[in-house]
Amino acid sequence: MTVDDVAASRDFLLTHFGYTQVTAADGFASLTRDDAAVDIVLLERGIEVLPPEQRDQRASGLILAFTVTGIADHEERLRAAGAPITMPLHEEPWGERLFQVTDPNGVVLQLVEWA
Repeated sequence: MTVDDVAASRDFLLTHFGYTQVTAADGFASLTRDDAAVDIVLLERGIEVLPPEQRDQRASGLILAFTVTGIADHEERLRAAGAPITMPLHEEPWGERLFQVTDPNGVVLQLVEWA
């Protein structure tokens, strides 16, 4: 995922989503979780390891979705920790309960619980 501020997204994921940093370098961070959730690689926009046509792209329109249980507890925990809740907890007509937070680079993280 290409972002303007790797440290800001990294810290958000470490603090609020239980990720740990596997490796890092200037303009790069690789994150993982013990529960085998998706690993996340953060790259600074403009970094030369990317092909030229990808260097200026930003993570846009991307939603990282995590399926959880006890979604109300997760929403309360994130709100209390100061994470910006950008879509409040609600239930869709088909039974999906969800809410969203947004990291400092505008990456949307959605927590979902199925009824």
